[in-house]
Amino acid sequence: MGTRPASGRSRFDSGRESMQFNRDLRSRGLSVAVTPSELERLLWGLVAVSLIGDVLTTFVGLHLGLTESNPVAHSAIAGYGVIGMLALKAGALAVGLACRPLLPPTYRAVVPAGLAIPWTLAVGINVYMISTVV
Repeated sequence: MGTRPASGRSRFDSGRESMQFNRDLRSRGLSVAVTPSELERLLWGLVAVSLIGDVLTTFVGLHLGLTESNPVAHSAIAGYGVIGMLALKAGALAVGLACRPLLPPTYRAVVPAGLAIPWTLAVGINVYMISTVV
């Protein structure tokens, strides 16, 4: 159930217009104008940062004696080390990039969000676990 802007179009029908919530923010004195394509670009940046953070914190944790809790990642790391971990990440990125064109431009930010959210959570968990042994 979405509201329709004055133009009569659905708020998610175009990658060129600002999203509906921007109007609400402006009414509260906040000036934010984010198009779906800008949001997607921002989320891809978060994907890159979270991917690097996850790989780094995972290997720091392993070096400190922690173990990988994800069985698939554990097997990849045990068998191939950093290359195995990077191959898993590359596979996830490949699936995301392959599925991205199947979505309308307005919804494509879902792909990087689906990658960035779990990897960012993993970084947080890894940092917490590292802090318990340091």
